[in-house]
Amino acid sequence: MNAELIRRFRGDVTSSWNPITGCLHGCIYCWAKRYASRLAEMGIEPYRTKGFQPSFVEERLRRTFGKDEFIFVSDMGDMWGEWVPEEWIRAVLKCVRRFRATFFFLTKNPRRYHEFLDEIPRNSLLGATIESNLDHGVTKAPSVRDRYLAMKNLNYPYKSVVIEPILEFDEGFLDWIREIKPITVYVGYDNYGNRLPEPPRKKTLELIKRIREFTHVSTSLQEE
Repeated sequence: MNAELIRRFRGDVTSSWNPITGCLHGCIYCWAKRYASRLAEMGIEPYRTKGFQPSFVEERLRRTFGKDEFIFVSDMGDMWGEWVPEEWIRAVLKCVRRFRATFFFLTKNPRRYHEFLDEIPRNSLLGATIESNLDHGVTKAPSVRDRYLAMKNLNYPYKSVVIEPILEFDEGFLDWIREIKPITVYVGYDNYGNRLPEPPRKKTLELIKRIREFTHVSTSLQEE
């Protein structure tokens, strides 16, 4: 693995880029759907006409990126959802391939990474949101076990796990994360008052401590 790429992947995201927007996973804690409604009220496209329905904003492919940027791709949707046409994904990957910047992809359907593995540029960090190793019925996305298996079996060197919002888990969760072999993990709580089945803070901090034994962790939690 490239040490310089890993250093950049473990840094802070500098901006987001949304050539593909919208999502059909229906997560009850989704901040992006609520934000899309606000943007629609402000008359901003594609939200004004499409709302949070999947959309391809082709003109955004004309954006350019500097080599020191770390870009979060499609934080206002899931560009790897089953509903996303292959040509949309390929258009974004073709654009990413033109730049020396680094790019962060995040999905709740990491199985689709396997479909495009030969086309994904190496300046990409492939992430999956896995809130727990227990299913809590808060989303229509693939089960957390399906996401774990897709990431575990993904033959790609630069992987990330996002545990946000973290939900109650059991002792097997640490094993899942270790088996995925991510180069970075992010852990965070729900910030929007959704009354989710969250673990106590002490348990979360212990999980973070254990993860740090084998990989990099970042978190918004004030640690003791």
